[in-house]
Amino acid sequence: MNIKRRGFIGLSAAGIAAVTLAACGDDTATTPGSTTGTDGSAEPGTAAGKKVGVAMPTQTSERWIADGEAVKSQLTDAGFEVDLQFANDDIPTQSQQVDQMITKGVNVLIIAAIDGTALAPQLDAAAAAGIKVISYDRLIRDSENVDFYVTFDNFKVGVAQAESLVSGLETKGAGPHNVELFAGSLDDNNAFFFFNGAMSILQPKIDAGDIVVKSGQTTIEQAAILRWQQETAQRRMDDLMTAHYGSDKVHGVLSPYDGISRGIITSLQNAGYKLEDFPIVTGQDAEIGSVKLIVEGLQFSTIFKDTRDLAAEAVRVATDLLEGKEPEANDTETYDNGKKVVPSYLLDVITVTKENVTEALIDTEYWTQEQVDAGVA
Repeated sequence: MNIKRRGFIGLSAAGIAAVTLAACGDDTATTPGSTTGTDGSAEPGTAAGKKVGVAMPTQTSERWIADGEAVKSQLTDAGFEVDLQFANDDIPTQSQQVDQMITKGVNVLIIAAIDGTALAPQLDAAAAAGIKVISYDRLIRDSENVDFYVTFDNFKVGVAQAESLVSGLETKGAGPHNVELFAGSLDDNNAFFFFNGAMSILQPKIDAGDIVVKSGQTTIEQAAILRWQQETAQRRMDDLMTAHYGSDKVHGVLSPYDGISRGIITSLQNAGYKLEDFPIVTGQDAEIGSVKLIVEGLQFSTIFKDTRDLAAEAVRVATDLLEGKEPEANDTETYDNGKKVVPSYLLDVITVTKENVTEALIDTEYWTQEQVDAGVA
């Protein structure tokens, strides 16, 4: 992707505020990569000569490509040397990449883990070398050596998805409505927050009979899609349609991620559903292919998480940690990784439907109108 086309040449308002907070000392604002001497002159700052290793899970998802670009761009602008690596959803590859970053002598690691339980040995080595570790959007589990967690409010993501699903079902008339549930990969801690948030809204409606899950598959283990794969989601939806929806109609599908949503939508199209009776399908990440489907009326909604703002938080935290400061957290209770409660900073999210695509995604320069029209970045 072209970074300028995606709007990464400038931070969004929240991103600017976050970096500004990280850059302030007393009443004098500086950039994250510099400090100010007693005479007011600029001195070499935190970023000078410092290296940051950025480990992202995959390049098969638009979302993670965008995250990688945003984090690298903003760290570079702040003066850091950046080693960005993508692991193609392969756990041994990511472990090796992190090992290599440690060997190269990075000062900070920013890691979006493929499997949140697989990196404890690497984090032990990082701690022994004095390397700070920031868990990025996916909580790294089973290690005391996670210094900070930057993410979105993931329980709220699930709540927003379920509320959007319910809102869409209401447009189809009185219930009960037939709904199927999908969840993310079980090795991603976020999948549980998304699913639990959604079920906090949906379970009472299931219990009341307003929503019917004809497959009976209502646990996260039954609904999970390994590695969040579109093809796996399509196969599961095919199987559900064959086994449980002969003459009956499915009215809605809870999907936690746009890639999964597109697999579900393909399955529904293959089953003969047309635009006028298409089920309500949710999503997440505002991937351009799904944004086009929303405009066309095939996908009902997506949850927008602005990667530019999350990148800005990662830069702020990296800067604070290297300066020996305790980064500001707005959640110090929720994210227990099995070894410790990791101090966290949670960003808010936006539900995007056909009605607010322009306001949420185009006016903010996340996507251009031409990209939305084409469905390609």
